[in-house]
Amino acid sequence: MTTNPPPPVLAGRREWTALGVLMLPLLLVSMDVSVLYFAIPAISADLEPSATQQLWIFDIYGFVLAGLLMTMGSLGDRIGRRRLLLMGAAAFGTASLVAAYANSAETLIAARAVLGIGGATLMPSTMALVRTMFTDPAQRTKAIGVWSGVMTAGIALGSVMSGLLVEHFWWGSVFLVNLPAMLLLLILGPVLLPESRTPDPGRFDLLSVPLSMAAVLPVIYGLKELAAEGWNVRYAMSVTVGLLFAALFVHRQRTAASPLISPDLFRARGFSPAVVLNLAAAFGMMGSAYFTTQYIQSVLDKGPLEAALWSLLPSVPIGIAAPVCAQLVQRGVARAHVVGAGFAVAACGYVMLALAGTNSLWLLLAACAVLACGSVAVMSQVADLALSAAPVEKAGAASSLLETGTEFGGAMSMALLGSIGTAVFRHEIPASAPAAARETLGGALAAADRLPGRAGDALATAAREAFTSGMHAAAVTGAVLLAGAAAAAVLTLRRVGGRKNAGRADRLSPSGV
Repeated sequence: MTTNPPPPVLAGRREWTALGVLMLPLLLVSMDVSVLYFAIPAISADLEPSATQQLWIFDIYGFVLAGLLMTMGSLGDRIGRRRLLLMGAAAFGTASLVAAYANSAETLIAARAVLGIGGATLMPSTMALVRTMFTDPAQRTKAIGVWSGVMTAGIALGSVMSGLLVEHFWWGSVFLVNLPAMLLLLILGPVLLPESRTPDPGRFDLLSVPLSMAAVLPVIYGLKELAAEGWNVRYAMSVTVGLLFAALFVHRQRTAASPLISPDLFRARGFSPAVVLNLAAAFGMMGSAYFTTQYIQSVLDKGPLEAALWSLLPSVPIGIAAPVCAQLVQRGVARAHVVGAGFAVAACGYVMLALAGTNSLWLLLAACAVLACGSVAVMSQVADLALSAAPVEKAGAASSLLETGTEFGGAMSMALLGSIGTAVFRHEIPASAPAAARETLGGALAAADRLPGRAGDALATAAREAFTSGMHAAAVTGAVLLAGAAAAAVLTLRRVGGRKNAGRADRLSPSGV
């Protein structure tokens, strides 16, 4: 005779307090993606880095973070997610202190690399711990909604925090703000956070670590450079090399006795669609940033800090989107319809962006808010679906796959939508304009400043109109792709992710808690 498994245990005050503690490092890790936006000029004046060193100061954090996510997610499953989280917090805090007082470009680059390593441990560990602390499906949905909102808000807050700190203190202060949160995590983490790990993880597959990095880093690097510089054989080859290593990585996971990422994860009902749809949502959310930041600064002629403050407004309603969607699912609305609606809302944001003229600040901000709300709604729901489908003992690996997909989605959107915008800009800029003016909006405005009187004004006006036309073309493309994602979500999720089965993974999979 079979008996029904016991219902999931409801999380109490301790778990919700622990969630608040987890959100602090998550906020800072996501802020570090954009925290150097306004600090770079001060760093350049103080440390005098070369052009190559300046690029590495800015980019090394994101590259190391993306390259190590899968490794750290799997490592956390093996040695304990809380242990890895605390190790990462110590590394992140120490590297922040070194970065704040760096006296050379080389030291700052090395510190930023260690920050990337620490960030790669913190992000999947926080999500995996949310999975293990909140076994009740309804509570987990709310907690993951909070997680998604905090991560998105951190990226928006990073540039504003950078501008405010650099304006009143020295550039190292943008790193020192990390220390109190990391210290709080190190003190409260052992008390509030439960330890969890895979009971029998097997031998750690060291060969998969360089293979995963060789798969991720060349693709992200190539896509970002294609977006920034346009078509180039070298960057296309970088993407190709990364894809070849990705094929080797997949083969290794299928054949290794104890793989870094278990193929069984993708056999879990709903996991694969969730990962792909998360990538599509990240594509939609990050694609607009390439245009909106330039639009506010260069088309509307706002100063850097003023532009950052305006850019913060669209993030305000983000905190509402995920909880509303969670409530809809809990009230019986099919998750497929909620996710599809989220993509549709995000597509509407792109449509609004396509209607913005050369003096449409409020329409642009509204478009960004609608786009972000739709994207975050999708990301919170598919993250909940993926983590519910994955066994508890694979929560770290599942989290790392979601976050790696987010990195890929952002890079792909920058490459595709950025290339479309650049192509339209170059087509519409007058052929008589200087060569530098036909490359980028910044180059065109710089060239216009060097021209006398009406000639300079005419070039600046033409450049702003050409950039806006490029933004329109990219926005239309984004709207079409997200509309397709909405249809795909409804089709692929129509039989998975129902609330009545949402706790099935908790009941059927062995737990390492």
